[in-house]
Amino acid sequence: MRAILLALTLSLLGGVAVAQGNPTVGSPHAIIVLPDQVTWSSAPPSLPAGAKVAVLDGDPKQAGPFAMRISLPDGYRIPPHSHPAVERVTVIEGTFQLGMGDKFDEAALKSLPAGAFVSMEPGTRHFVRSKGKTIVQVNATGPWKLTYVNPADDPRKATP
Repeated sequence: MRAILLALTLSLLGGVAVAQGNPTVGSPHAIIVLPDQVTWSSAPPSLPAGAKVAVLDGDPKQAGPFAMRISLPDGYRIPPHSHPAVERVTVIEGTFQLGMGDKFDEAALKSLPAGAFVSMEPGTRHFVRSKGKTIVQVNATGPWKLTYVNPADDPRKATP
């Protein structure tokens, strides 16, 4: 019986990949990313300068589920915007300040500490500020898009 359990355990472990964005081919598989394995890069141009992202699973540019982390420096702001799909945000580190509406209103910001979670339906207009270095994890279905309420707030339209 022990031999059967050992063989079963080893076969299950063989299907686990310790990787970031490089799952094993076939079924079953898993992606395990330890904190020291997170690879940060510059955020997409749809976000104001200064943020970093790490894609943990999937591809936010493609159709399908994905998980990514966003690292925000202290005082980082994202003007009012929305997304076309449900966005689920978990605060990993720092304080993520979130407000709802069409205009950035500091009085409307709700401070979400590490461990907090929020789920927003498609089209929910919201704005963000970080308090201290803040890391959030976004789980959604791609392609991930960000539409600013005021088009002038869109960093992709900024003139150099």
